[in-house]
Amino acid sequence: MHFITFLTEFIKHPKTIGAISPSSKKLAHKMVQPICFENAQCIVELGPGMGSFTKELVKRKKPETLLVLIEHNTTFCEKLRQQYKHETNVLVINGSAENLMQYLAQFNIGEIDYVISGLPFTSLEAEVSCSILKNVQGCLQNGKFITFQYSLVKKSFFQKYFEFISHEKVWINMPPAYVLSCQLGNTRIR
Repeated sequence: MHFITFLTEFIKHPKTIGAISPSSKKLAHKMVQPICFENAQCIVELGPGMGSFTKELVKRKKPETLLVLIEHNTTFCEKLRQQYKHETNVLVINGSAENLMQYLAQFNIGEIDYVISGLPFTSLEAEVSCSILKNVQGCLQNGKFITFQYSLVKKSFFQKYFEFISHEKVWINMPPAYVLSCQLGNTRIR
């Protein structure tokens, strides 16, 4: 059932979904690996889709850790709200990652520790990608931005915003993907 919903939404919105199937469990494990769940006070997930990474985040986070899910697709957003309505400190926002800082201000959320992204940066317009990454920069201090891409073609783009980037390939995913773990240096694009 999840696959059919995902495929239907991909057909309707191919530029914003970015894949024809949900991410694998192996990819989800690699995406959350850089997170120190013991110390994390706030984690934001951009574009959770059907919640492949969200499941791992909810399972591993401490009850007092706030998890903010920002999903643009209304169908996915409603499914996430239903799935996590009884979870402690999970906030689902139906909106755009471009408005990340606005949502944090609206809900009186200060600094965040990690931003996990399932967004398809290769198919997003350049202006949208820039806006999203500027928002991420604006709310991360010493935390990490963790994303995945199907190729490394956007790595140099991410390097404009994050000084330190490591990547690892996950073969057990359809298609195989790279997990990029990014941290800020001293300079930021404003």
